[in-house]
Amino acid sequence: MAAAGACAVGLAGTAACQPVGGGLNSAAVAVTTDRTATSTLERLTFEVAWFSCRAQAPTPAQGSPAAETPAAATVDCEGETESGQEITLDGTVTEERGGVCVRGDMTARIAGEIVFEATMLGDCSAAATASPEPSRQPGDRPAPGATVTVTRTVTVTAEPAK
Repeated sequence: MAAAGACAVGLAGTAACQPVGGGLNSAAVAVTTDRTATSTLERLTFEVAWFSCRAQAPTPAQGSPAAETPAAATVDCEGETESGQEITLDGTVTEERGGVCVRGDMTARIAGEIVFEATMLGDCSAAATASPEPSRQPGDRPAPGATVTVTRTVTVTAEPAK
């Protein structure tokens, strides 16, 4: 799934899909960490039943240049092996390269035991993957973006009988 798809489908908040922290995008960091960590675990011969990551990048203070704020997203992943053992990965990501690589400081554990510590996951020398833009015809409306949902609770009481 492309990072853009993750924003549209998998995340409830609009802020999670915005580039923050010097250009890091929380959704892209989560998706790329998920892909590269799963691949690494499978290469280490662990059979992964499921694996899912969340990421959060700090938002620079308003008015301060992003360069002053070190760009680091925290990642928190969980999953399970085919044999039912718990998988966790946590740490920080300082760079995400278009779906193929994350750099930072990450530790993966299976059943509480460290299985790898990494400063890089994926192939950082590979070209970034790009999700093709959907083709548009002249006059087509642009694809919908992030949506804000406002919920209002209204209490209705019955009118007294006359």
